[in-house]
Amino acid sequence: MKRKEISKSVIITGVTQGLGRAMVDRFHELGWNIYGCGRSKDKIEELKKQYSKIHDFQVIDVSDSQQVNNWANYIFNRHTAPDLIINNASIVNQNAQLWKITAQEFENVMNVNVNGVVNVIRAFVPAMVARKEGIIINMSSSWGREGEAELAPYCASKFAIEGITKSMALELPHGMAVVALDPGGEY
Repeated sequence: MKRKEISKSVIITGVTQGLGRAMVDRFHELGWNIYGCGRSKDKIEELKKQYSKIHDFQVIDVSDSQQVNNWANYIFNRHTAPDLIINNASIVNQNAQLWKITAQEFENVMNVNVNGVVNVIRAFVPAMVARKEGIIINMSSSWGREGEAELAPYCASKFAIEGITKSMALELPHGMAVVALDPGGEY
């Protein structure tokens, strides 16, 4: 499909696989400028090769607030505030009963799935608020509204995303929106 040319920009986290990777291809076809991140250096390099200088991809761990802040500064030094943020980066715990999941694994899931979203919001949304324009999509799950055996950390993280999103919706100025999206299925 031929690439359209428009002047919209999107921040997408978790672009190296699954739904995030699929969104890169689709937003590219639609003509959006894509600023994406992921943790896999090799996969980020593949994206850079495929899209050369059209888009901007960086190796970022969204659970690290300093990395996210540095990434935001990097983006703002080269581009304007995004029109759209898609907080897509997410990890799932190994299936196990809650009492068998280590504290480290629980913390990792919460750090990426919750703190990562908040880190991106803190770093990028103020510039959007200053413009009073933009949309934030926080990827959730049906498990953000109901539990599932052996997935307590993941479910808890998505329940948190639902609450964060609902609260943030009450805080944004007119002209902006934030939604929690359950994409369903696997990609």
